[in-house]
Amino acid sequence: MDVSKRIGRQTVALPSKPGILSWASVAGQKEKEGPYGSKFDIIIPDELNGEQSFEAAERAMLEQAVKLSAQKAGRSTQELQMLLSGDLLNQIISAGFAARNLGIPFYGLYGACSTMSESLSLGGMLADGGFADTLACATCSHFCTAERQYRAPLELGNQRTPTAQWTVTGAGAVLVCGGPAAKGAQAVLTHTTCGRVIDLGITDQNNMGAAMAPAAADTIAVHLRDMGRSFDDYDLVATGDLGHLGKDLLIELLKKKGISVQEKKLFDCGCEIFDARQDTHAGGSGCGCAASMLCAHLLPEVSSGRLKRILFMATGALLSPTTTMQGESVPGVAHAVVIEHVEG
Repeated sequence: MDVSKRIGRQTVALPSKPGILSWASVAGQKEKEGPYGSKFDIIIPDELNGEQSFEAAERAMLEQAVKLSAQKAGRSTQELQMLLSGDLLNQIISAGFAARNLGIPFYGLYGACSTMSESLSLGGMLADGGFADTLACATCSHFCTAERQYRAPLELGNQRTPTAQWTVTGAGAVLVCGGPAAKGAQAVLTHTTCGRVIDLGITDQNNMGAAMAPAAADTIAVHLRDMGRSFDDYDLVATGDLGHLGKDLLIELLKKKGISVQEKKLFDCGCEIFDARQDTHAGGSGCGCAASMLCAHLLPEVSSGRLKRILFMATGALLSPTTTMQGESVPGVAHAVVIEHVEG
């Protein structure tokens, strides 16, 4: 077996450097009111997004993101060879129903809020291996659907705890291309690190930051060790949705692992997407948090050259209402991809 692309225990090199050809972001009204509101491509008019249910609204957001990302690249959705996508809902219904409507060959993924970096990791490997030359990596979430599934319907008006995060209503889609199809790419994928499931026994479903931070610390530590790199080698280390509490815990855990953390280079999408006046408590979360911020802010910064190399790592809490009610703890997982600027 050819293992020449493997680096260390969990990292894989993508020597052909699959290109990121285009991307698109969709967000809700609350996200529009945040500090990055002007950067999202599409703002849906309200929580229903012209549909009959919140779940249908979420599915429609994902479709909008995929269609716009293809349009930006001058492609039709029928030219996409694969759609790698998932979401937070049971049986990943947003992604599955969107794939039904789009008609793109579909691999359904579930990594909870880590799904954006999971899809990019797998998409990069598929493109690098020559198994697809044009594919879409995408995900979404919706505040109202997540509350109904994981906690309680909004109609109950339950009080949120200080550690709770606000599930982002948003979606993001990225076109990954290999071979000649990558011509004109504005950024490239160079490495991926597959995360392990880490569980330190957090049982509070309203404290996702604490559940995900250990997995984030583990993946960053493994990636830096595998690559022989440090924070000096990256312009930014972007985590998905740890929120304020989770980010603080990540820094503490990395320092305990002996890693010299440059805190100014740590960018957490959950901390950034909302500001304090919006009262989201510990910050943002959800698949759409990392996905929409990647497509609205991070990729434009890389493509412009303002950021030359970033480590993008979405983070997921692998809980379900069933396991929560059974008293199970909340495992976490985080996958990382290296994204680099293309000169000239």
